[in-house]
Amino acid sequence: MTNYDVLIVGGGAAGFFSAINTAQRNPALKIAILERGNTVLSKVKISGGGRCNVTHAEFEPKPLTLHYPRGQKELLGPFHTFMTGDTMEWFEKRGVDLVIEADGRVFPKSNSSQTIIDCFLSEAHTYKIDILLNHSVQDIEHENGQWKLATPKDTLCAKKVMIATGSNHKIWKLLQKLGHHTTTPVPSLFTFTISDPRIKSIPGVVAKNVTLSVNNSSLTSSGPLLITHSGVSAPSVLKLSAYGALELAKRNYNFDLKINFISKELTECVEELGIFKTTLSKKYVHKHTLYDLPKRLWEQLVKGAELPDEIKWAEVNHKQLHQLGLQLTSAVFKVTGKSTFKEEFVTAGGIDLKEINFKTFESKLHSNLFFAGEILNIDAVTGGFNFQNAWTGGFIASQHMSNENNGT
Repeated sequence: MTNYDVLIVGGGAAGFFSAINTAQRNPALKIAILERGNTVLSKVKISGGGRCNVTHAEFEPKPLTLHYPRGQKELLGPFHTFMTGDTMEWFEKRGVDLVIEADGRVFPKSNSSQTIIDCFLSEAHTYKIDILLNHSVQDIEHENGQWKLATPKDTLCAKKVMIATGSNHKIWKLLQKLGHHTTTPVPSLFTFTISDPRIKSIPGVVAKNVTLSVNNSSLTSSGPLLITHSGVSAPSVLKLSAYGALELAKRNYNFDLKINFISKELTECVEELGIFKTTLSKKYVHKHTLYDLPKRLWEQLVKGAELPDEIKWAEVNHKQLHQLGLQLTSAVFKVTGKSTFKEEFVTAGGIDLKEINFKTFESKLHSNLFFAGEILNIDAVTGGFNFQNAWTGGFIASQHMSNENNGT
């Protein structure tokens, strides 16, 4: 049996951030990070396509919360304590230069997630934090003011424990034994699988400003759309998948997706097409791209409206104008499944937020049991927001884990 002051379960972003900040506040504490696998920070390694999207350049708490389908209300207070500007300062003080890209995403200047990993490992070494690999937690008990964590290699004891394992079903079952409730996880941040002749032959095409909606629901999203070999992706799809994670799971990822490629109403579009019929009368419809759409996409939508290649604008009748308007503003595509976004995997689900004190990120059911990151039922859209949740929770919890006298 080995004794520690603080045990961190989970060798990911939230776990390391919590451990380092706890140690920095109180270097005398004996701290260990327990990782079930044989390597740490694996999710950091692949995040952002291997570049690690550290956070997002939104510097006001309220607007920042709007990027969280689950956790929006709960994170408002914590973001007033530690948010994006604090995150950037934290890394830059440790020699990690950051850059803000045009869309607001923040990356290390090196464009490599290894820079973040090296920073964490260096800080852990500086503060003599033990990193215990292959220590899968098999049981958690609380006796006489001490937490006991059983692993295949040892039983470890500590006054304070943080759970930062992400979506780990075994850990959830152990927490359920302690009285905590969990929301069943479902995927978030995924792309849509579509097999449709209108897009099958044009992978790589990007429509800059579309509006998406799921038929028979209130789900909607807007932004760029990327046509892929298997369907559609890009920010508009990922946002819709995040906000619709629960609803789309209920539908088993089979639903009708309506795409408005020009973000205009049908009546307005048909009126404009009537004007084009006059002003472009001698031009072939399929050859003259409108609405700043990619040429290959325009051609496919014209085909979808069943307009022949040889038809000129002057020859298009009102019914055909209406059909083309439908393709431009309310084209329906059958989604038959989902795919993981790049190599990243985010879930909606986790510990019930009503059971957490968000002033400390401590359990309301058990003293000195803390949580951070995706173990909580909090998730965000793509763009660095999920990491910011991890940094904020980890930092605030560390303030309380570092105090040897605090307790509830």
